[in-house]
Formats: sequence, structure tokens, C-alpha cells
Amino acid sequence: MNERHPEAEARMVDVTAKNVTDREALAAGSVLMSPATADLVFERRLDKGDALEVARIAGIMAAKKTSELIPLCHPIAIGAVEVTFDRSAGGVEIEALVRTSERTGVEMEALSAVSVAALTIYDMVKGTERAVAITDVRLLRKSGGRSGLWERDQR
Repeated sequence: MNERHPEAEARMVDVTAKNVTDREALAAGSVLMSPATADLVFERRLDKGDALEVARIAGIMAAKKTSELIPLCHPIAIGAVEVTFDRSAGGVEIEALVRTSERTGVEMEALSAVSVAALTIYDMVKGTERAVAITDVRLLRKSGGRSGLWERDQR
């Protein structure tokens, strides 16, 4: 017998009573690869083209489409998305900063931007190296709304 539990059913949170405030979220993630493959990425010499520019555009698109991908996310107006890349000893570090003036935050949009940018880099290097890994996708900071500023403890 399949018993229903209405209190446990998925639902979109009602944000209509919340104040519109400026909100921001910063997320990060890593794409691990060999130094030789990272050289190709940062020198923009991959066979498929410029992975960083393609990943930047993919990340921006992902932030804008988050509510279409994650069922209970609210569709919100995105004010700005910045996707940046840095080289690390392990490969590529990605950060995505998303801003809005809305009733709900942009954490999921920032995390989506990082995730899709990482997947795009993976797609563009997989023909060069199969051992690539996406790791450590995480929220670093969020601000705005009733809860104010939250920052990940970096210890």
C-alpha cells in the first residue's frame, strides 16, 4: 500500500511576502586534469576550440536557466553573472558570481553556473584526456535577504 504523506510532498516555497533585496552568491568548483591538458586549455589550443570561452558562455546560460533545470527553484531575473577561471596545480578552478534584486537568493544559479561550466570544460577536454574529474562544487558566499551575509569557513 502506497501511503501519502502530504507534509512530506515537494512544494515550491512561497516567497511573495519576502522583501525584494539585492542578493549575491559566489560558488566555486574544480576540474582536475594533467598539467599538459591544462596547458592546452589555458593556451587555448584544444582541438574543439577555446574551452574557457565556451564554458563561460555555458555557465552564464546555466545561471539563467536554473529554474528550468531544478524543479522547485523560482524563476528570477538575473542582474549579472560573472564566470571566471584560474589555473591551479590540479587543473582549472572555476568561480561564478551571480547578482539579482529579488525575493529569493541566487545560490542555485551560481552553483548551476559552476557545474555547467565544469561540464563544458570536461566535454571539451575528454578527447585529449579521459581521467578528468569535476570536484568540490560548493557555495562560498551569499548575501542579501533576511539572513544577510553567509561565508563558508575556509579552514
